Amino acid sequence: MNYIKYPLLALLLALPFWTQAQKQYELNSGWQCSPIAKTKDTGLIISAPTYSLAGWLPAVVPGTVLTTLLANKQVPDPFYGMNNNKIPDIYATGRDYYTYWFVKEFQETPKSGEQVWLNFRGINYSCDVFLNGQKVNSRPFVGMFLRQSFNITSLLRKDGKNRLAVIVHPPDPVGNANGGQGGDGTIAKNVAHQYVAGWDWIQPIRDRNTGIWDKVTIEKTGAVNLKNPHVITNVPGKRLPDGPQQPAMMRVSAELENTSAMRQSGVLRYTLNGQVVTKAVSLAPRTTTTVDLPALTLTNPKLWWPAGYGEQHLYPMNVQFLTGDKAVSDEESLLVGVREIQSEWNSFTRSRQVLVNGQKVFIKGANWIVSDAMLRFTPERYNAEIRFHRDMNLNLIRIWGGALSERPEFYQACDKYGLLVMQDFWGSGDCNGRWVDPMKKEDQWTRRNYPDDHDLFLTSAADQIKMIRNHASLAIWCGGNEITLPQDIMTPLRDTILPKLDGTRWFIDYSNSDEMSFNFLGGNGDGPYGIQPIRHFWEHRTWPFNSEVGSVGVGDYASLERFIPKENLVAPVYAKNGKSQVDSVWDYHKYIGYDASIDPYGKATDVRDFAKKAQLVNYDQYRALMEGFSSHMWDWYTGTIIWKTQNPWTAMRGQMYDYYLDPNACLYGLHNGSEPLHIMYNPVDSMVMVVNNTFRYYRDMMMVIKVYDMAGKETTITQVFSEIGPTLVRPYVPIGRTLQALTKDKGAFLMLQLLDLNKKPISENMYWLPDATGEYSGLQQLAKAPVQVKARQISSGKVEVTLTNPARNPVAFFNRLSLVDAATKARLLPVFYSDNYVSVPPGQQKTVTIDFTPSASTPMVSLEGWNVTEQYIPIAKP
Repeated sequence: MNYIKYPLLALLLALPFWTQAQKQYELNSGWQCSPIAKTKDTGLIISAPTYSLAGWLPAVVPGTVLTTLLANKQVPDPFYGMNNNKIPDIYATGRDYYTYWFVKEFQETPKSGEQVWLNFRGINYSCDVFLNGQKVNSRPFVGMFLRQSFNITSLLRKDGKNRLAVIVHPPDPVGNANGGQGGDGTIAKNVAHQYVAGWDWIQPIRDRNTGIWDKVTIEKTGAVNLKNPHVITNVPGKRLPDGPQQPAMMRVSAELENTSAMRQSGVLRYTLNGQVVTKAVSLAPRTTTTVDLPALTLTNPKLWWPAGYGEQHLYPMNVQFLTGDKAVSDEESLLVGVREIQSEWNSFTRSRQVLVNGQKVFIKGANWIVSDAMLRFTPERYNAEIRFHRDMNLNLIRIWGGALSERPEFYQACDKYGLLVMQDFWGSGDCNGRWVDPMKKEDQWTRRNYPDDHDLFLTSAADQIKMIRNHASLAIWCGGNEITLPQDIMTPLRDTILPKLDGTRWFIDYSNSDEMSFNFLGGNGDGPYGIQPIRHFWEHRTWPFNSEVGSVGVGDYASLERFIPKENLVAPVYAKNGKSQVDSVWDYHKYIGYDASIDPYGKATDVRDFAKKAQLVNYDQYRALMEGFSSHMWDWYTGTIIWKTQNPWTAMRGQMYDYYLDPNACLYGLHNGSEPLHIMYNPVDSMVMVVNNTFRYYRDMMMVIKVYDMAGKETTITQVFSEIGPTLVRPYVPIGRTLQALTKDKGAFLMLQLLDLNKKPISENMYWLPDATGEYSGLQQLAKAPVQVKARQISSGKVEVTLTNPARNPVAFFNRLSLVDAATKARLLPVFYSDNYVSVPPGQQKTVTIDFTPSASTPMVSLEGWNVTEQYIPIAKP
């Protein structure tokens, strides 16, 4: 393939950027497609409205060739079982097999003075575009991360009946999916995502996601096209979320393209919070000009804060260009979060720390791949996934460099829920040459210079920066995953492009760089990636801002059933000699061992029992991970980022919820261990501690420490009034000797509470502790607890469930609530629980709120616990 070279000197001025305008609609239905093997005619012929499309398939756009084939039932679901092996791989078939024509007919007739634009937000990997028998693009449109806009006004038919034809070619090379990370690595020769050739958490995507993978829109403007508004907010000083605020400053600019042959004069203006800012502008013919508007001072602004620290206020903003006769030529609408992101070096931890509005924020982060491995994105799915991350009490998502620059809808959800974002650019140590790797086709020196077209990389980077830079959630730019970008990419990106197009965010050269976190341990600077002893999270000092550390994530039986054939629902068998037995489908879906961690709960009797016990391990691992890091906040660490919290494929590791958006116990272990104000038990020195990840001083808290034995008998160790300052962690009470005596025979439940002056819990945390031998012998013999359950609808899409455990019962342990279809008993997804896998001591009750989108199904609640019989509870109407 011949790549187009983009001169760097023209890079920042001549790019075809655009953003969503008001007069715009999406071409997202009615597409048809055909492989080039069956379609020998040219685009000039195919795009003629009279050309017959008989025999063409309905196409999915936005989508990929594989999503279209799946929708037409021409391939099996590659996410189920071993079906992916039944789909031809592009490396074996050749690129033409997945090269397709896509055709769309649409109705559009421009009015006098109106300009009509055809906008592509993402094509993988190259294409030519034809409209009504004419070619639209003068040179090939190349690059997965490059938007493109074409003025098609003169190409539209007078009768309004238009036909668009696009031929999409796959990446070149496509990479050999040989089992390596990114296969043989050559997929990285393109400016595209790398995971599609396979990774240790996914099998290869057979078409490498070839297609029109993101939105296609028609936009209508006047003679002046307003593009890429840029909003910068400055919030000087150190702020608090509540109370009156000192002023904040706002600077706004926009690109104005005069498409006409005449000078255009008018006014660029924006409106925010009832204030209007304007500037008179005169534009030369056929030019694009960046216009800076006068600065605006916001008095007593409502600020945007990360989740857990304050509200996520967003101001609506409307930016317009008005012509001399006051007509709106074009306008853009934004939601603006007023906040300022900073970073500084913590010389004590030897790592960077993040500040928002002058306040340092301890980073509790998640690594993110993509929402769906086949790029089937929807705002609803983004909203659900980001909400899950908010519900985990996390405050940052890192977008990994082997994937994408995410879509604007992703950032909109992060703005809404308060998740800061660390955005990698497109490179990885695996494909781009950091290590010697026998699975790779080319040597390190060659791979170090990937991709082949550096100018295309820089052009694409500049475009994506403009696409997402206005989002309040975007906090950090990162050059690459575990490796720096080539110097002739890194230097202009860092020193020229980012300062010119953004200039407000921390740029880190790569994900585990010493600039982010000093590597005093040697090795790669991140990890490990598997089960660790609980004590290890507390006592082993790792890198001071670990960009990747994680563990397991197998779902429960209901989750496994969705993608594993019945005959393969066989529990792994752990063997101390290291030769554990794992089913082939589990292995294909990247299962990593739970090793000896299941056996202390009793050897799994079948796959359902294994999955049930795995949830105990899941909860404990991720609660301990975040508690352990938080216990050394500002001492050892300034943050940590979990590898990883979600899967875009039906993998069996590193996920807090499965591909189908069904949460497992990992999510609620994190929800507990990451709560902003949190009481916790240090298993190393047996100290009860409190971590305060807020800016508020907490006083007059009653700390209550109790133990319940396996019969439900309660022993109060102590209760004492306590306090803690903002963004602090501190120890309070050692309980080692007492706890050792109470747990030695059968283990016990340790209940920690912080109560307010109304005796209401503001933090509550229950641990299940083993006996003196490390076995959970008491849990294995725990008697049934016949809990009483009531469910009532409190509003549309919201249900309140109350679990009551009568006195003289044992603890009702580890109860999973699910909202299910009353007829089929299948879980409704996605559903959001205020808490789950909850335990109820004798004589107490717990209330859980369930939030969901109502549908035609009649819902009911299911409950299943460790020692609670499975039951279904009807929902009482209000």
